[in-house]
Amino acid sequence: MPTVSDAPEFDSKTFLKNLTRQPGVYQMYDLAGKILYVGKAKNLKNRVSSYFHKSGLNPKTHALVQRIRSVEVTVTASEAEALLLEQNLIKAQRPPYNILLRDDKSYPYIFLSQGEDYPRLALHRGPKKFKGRYFGPFPSAGAVRDSLQFLQKTFRMRQCEDSVFRNRSRPCLQYQIGRCTGPCVGLIDPQDYAADVRHTAMFLEGKNESLHDELVVDMSRAAEALDFERAAAARDQITALRQVQAQHSVENGSGNADVVACAMEAGEICIHVLFIRQGRVLGSKSYFPKDLLGEGESAVLGEFLAQFYLSERAMDIPAEVVISHPVEEAEALSEAVKQALGRNMSISDSVRTHRARWLAMAIEAARQNLRARLGNQDSTLKKYEALQATLQLEEMPERMECFDISHSSGERPVASCVVFDRKGPVKSDYRRFNIENIQAGDDYAAMEQALTRRYARLQKESKPLPSLLIVDGGKGQLNKAREVMGELGIQTITLLGVAKGTTRKPGFETLILEDGTEKVLASDDPALHLIQQIRDEAHRFAVTGHKQARDKQRRKSRLEDIAGVGPTRRRQLLNHFGGLQEVMRASVDDIAKVPGISKKLAQEVYSVLHSE
Repeated sequence: MPTVSDAPEFDSKTFLKNLTRQPGVYQMYDLAGKILYVGKAKNLKNRVSSYFHKSGLNPKTHALVQRIRSVEVTVTASEAEALLLEQNLIKAQRPPYNILLRDDKSYPYIFLSQGEDYPRLALHRGPKKFKGRYFGPFPSAGAVRDSLQFLQKTFRMRQCEDSVFRNRSRPCLQYQIGRCTGPCVGLIDPQDYAADVRHTAMFLEGKNESLHDELVVDMSRAAEALDFERAAAARDQITALRQVQAQHSVENGSGNADVVACAMEAGEICIHVLFIRQGRVLGSKSYFPKDLLGEGESAVLGEFLAQFYLSERAMDIPAEVVISHPVEEAEALSEAVKQALGRNMSISDSVRTHRARWLAMAIEAARQNLRARLGNQDSTLKKYEALQATLQLEEMPERMECFDISHSSGERPVASCVVFDRKGPVKSDYRRFNIENIQAGDDYAAMEQALTRRYARLQKESKPLPSLLIVDGGKGQLNKAREVMGELGIQTITLLGVAKGTTRKPGFETLILEDGTEKVLASDDPALHLIQQIRDEAHRFAVTGHKQARDKQRRKSRLEDIAGVGPTRRRQLLNHFGGLQEVMRASVDDIAKVPGISKKLAQEVYSVLHSE
């Protein structure tokens, strides 16, 4: 079989001699007939000729040219049509030298249902087949979680599943912590609930000033009617609205835009996208494509934009895209988007006022994220990427929490919660829970109590929720976690159970996924190593807490449980008899001889010390 070195080189001179100058697409193949690269051109002859110059090529492009054994071209009527064809071919053939974005499937939206007395607010991905309104897209599920938390705290709309809502006989924990008005059991009439729905929609539409004015009027009317509870609720909503506006001080202007910035360092590239909707920054997302041809920021950005806006991603096309570097195909891309999607989209790299501030933010974020990636250990990044692939997550987990239960034959049970982000353990966020009022050894009840206390508090204090929750245990513990999340109305956390497996040895753990399916990973799988690290840290933290609680209880003098015996009388008893064991051997009459101890108190001391 011939190799690249002994096969005849591609006859570029003959090929280029007859090549057209019309727009079109070119496909480069290697000796085995496998695709290497797909490109588009306004002038095919000029563009393809640039690859075969005797000098001036960078090493990466030269490596590609050395492998070329044939080139095929397809002529199109315009550069825009060439761009559309190029993206279809890249999607179908996945050439190794092209920029290939991972398929994010779809971006999340906030869904507001319609056609019912008590509409629901929820995270939504996929086709928009339900009756209602969709707000977004948001760059990640984390951005949706943050918005849903704010809306739940401020306007108290229900976020529970319809099946849960229809079958409740009492209000859930969301009502108890002031995050819901209890529509499931009729604690709010549809007219008042409709006002909360309208205010929620106004916030999501970016009508913050109109919303503020309406809330001020509501507060004044309620105060005049001496309905001080309603006036206080409106006041709290105004305060929350102002606080979120202060946190998003970069908001300005109106309309929809994406701000796309590119940064390059040490051969690595970061492209950071800010999502602006109704003049409000919904969030951002970073991508790290490979510059396999060494063509620089503008070329990479141009290829990225083409894939980003001409893919099948279920996202809205903004009216404007602001970019950090000029790209040659800007006009062609705008025309291609109009042809393919029927939407007008302008692309500009020279902006002023608030757009310039947005662009500066995106550029700085791209630089910082690239430096963080370069400084991050390869092994850590590979573990997170492997975990994302293993669990088939839409995005790499940003924050993970793991729970474990520790006790000694049911004595002094303690639950631990450890927190990891992409940099590793976040020890300042670790928590322990002393489990009370459960049957000894009931790990399910202990897990339920710990999870309920943890996530009810996070919601009440508007703290960030994890994107992945890991419980140390099998299907029973995972089902308990699922029940708690349902009771709390939390739908945005992915759940994972980790069972020890049949051998109960490290490396043979069984993962129980959210849908109940089981998966056993290879002992050398980076995803398993990350899960083991988190699980072991949760176990260590739980065992340490349990030992401290148990030792404290055992160090405690039984005299401390006796009413009327304070520090002074305890000291007198111990000094008189020489220690607790001698006190326990003493009779009631002997105890009564201690100064300050009456006959009645002596009887109480004797009874407590000799009780089971």
